[in-house]
Amino acid sequence: MDHSHHGAMDNMDMMSTSDPHAGHVHPTTAGHDHGGESGGGMHMMRMTFYFGYTNVELLFSGLVINSGGEMAGAFVAVFLLAVLYEGLKIARESLLRKSQVSIRYNSMPVPGPNGTTLMETHKTVGQQMISLPHILQTFLHIIQVVVSYFLMLVFMTYNAYLCIAVAAGAGTGYFLFSWKKAVVVDITEHCH
Repeated sequence: MDHSHHGAMDNMDMMSTSDPHAGHVHPTTAGHDHGGESGGGMHMMRMTFYFGYTNVELLFSGLVINSGGEMAGAFVAVFLLAVLYEGLKIARESLLRKSQVSIRYNSMPVPGPNGTTLMETHKTVGQQMISLPHILQTFLHIIQVVVSYFLMLVFMTYNAYLCIAVAAGAGTGYFLFSWKKAVVVDITEHCH
């Protein structure tokens, strides 16, 4: 029994295709950007950042960037998606503050100086599970999660133009929407 072709057969077992070049990976030649495509029609995912605007798949197999104008359009779209994501985060926080119901004030005794007892008042805020605000929050949360994963997948294309669009959009969105955000600092926090 001849085992000289055994290594080649292991590679072919992983690929069920009739293409004779399917098991061969051809390196891209200098100066030619194939967008991570290897011989035989198989796509290799890039694992390094690159500046390119030809044959760049964006989220869906049918959405392929092949020109500078398409990349500019994709840059603007991704930038606006990142701005939307930051705005959505702040909008959800604002809606949550407005929809809080059943505010209660609880007083509890705490030990004071020289054996005295002081009354300390705490504000408790709650929200009902089956309510229009909570259902709206749930819907907005789903949208926020989907948009965040889209942005992550765009970044994972390793296309530097698209990565810059994600970062610039997130920064712009934060700048535009987060300046009104209330920051609560817990003075009892011990982990810095």
